[in-house]
Amino acid sequence: MSGLAGYKIIVVGGAAGIGLSTARMMAARGGAVGVIDRAALADDAFASAMADLTDAGAVQQAMTTLAKMLGGIDILVNCAGIDLEAATEDVSDEAWAHVIDVNLSGPMRTCRAAFPWLKASGRGAIVNVSSAAGLRPIADRAAYCSAKAGLVMLSKSLAFDWAKHAIRVNTVCPGAVHTDLFDRSWQGKEDPQARLQQIRDRYPLGRIAEPEELAEAITYLAGPTAAYVTGTTLAVDGGRSFH
Repeated sequence: MSGLAGYKIIVVGGAAGIGLSTARMMAARGGAVGVIDRAALADDAFASAMADLTDAGAVQQAMTTLAKMLGGIDILVNCAGIDLEAATEDVSDEAWAHVIDVNLSGPMRTCRAAFPWLKASGRGAIVNVSSAAGLRPIADRAAYCSAKAGLVMLSKSLAFDWAKHAIRVNTVCPGAVHTDLFDRSWQGKEDPQARLQQIRDRYPLGRIAEPEELAEAITYLAGPTAAYVTGTTLAVDGGRSFH
């Protein structure tokens, strides 16, 4: 029962980074995978639909389109997110609201849109990708940390509310991972290598994770081997948070 054969899966934010690695891993293990992203999908191995997570109507339309293509939804993975590095006193209301909208309200919209199919599945599972920054803050990321901490609690709340529908909801909290989003946090700095080493020094394991390492954790929590796991928060962060 370790594979995903017969499972219908939607990965939100699956065009790149952790999301793309997760989509590929789940497909390799037998799942039928669809991807929702605001960017066009370069990998045509998956069914896909474009949507901006701040647009509830577009999210609903994309979810409905893929659910019909796949014949339902058993697993939803929320990987999409944005970062904002700035001193809190300099963050505008608009910038703050946008980070919260994408990183917290966005997953709420996709979970809500997928709910009818997850309920009908009888084995529904959601994995929301938060961040170690939602467990232990980092400097100049107040909006990001707040949104990601909120996503942890959203996941726990949904796990509590939707257990009666046989829908499991769990959270994965990555540390630094080799993705385009991460690279933008240190490349272009006055001393990029010093900034990269500063980031590595936050982690007891002393390195940056690969996307596939996060995909393994997500795939485990979404799949049948974790059938009795719900409401949990799994830090995959090299020991930074010791959560």
